[in-house]
Amino acid sequence: MATNQMTKAQLVAALAEETGGDKKAAGAMLDALTGIITRTVSEGGAVTLPGVGKIYCRERPERMVRNPSTGEQIKKDSDKVVKVTIAKALKDSINA
Repeated sequence: MATNQMTKAQLVAALAEETGGDKKAAGAMLDALTGIITRTVSEGGAVTLPGVGKIYCRERPERMVRNPSTGEQIKKDSDKVVKVTIAKALKDSINA
């Protein structure tokens, strides 16, 4: 895992600095954005963040899985997972 991870407090501070606002407003914007993304994806929609990627929910079908400690085959019910497709612009900026 990356050693230079940005915490929420650091992200709020950077957002406040970039926008010229204060940390309280930046924190409120971040919380609102998180809430909007969570609500939209949980309702089956998708959110596209230009230059970052697309966040969406995908349903996985019922399947057989193996318990690694016993080797026993177990039927796992269908479930939903959140997926993120990274934007080409972000991939290119990392690989440049």
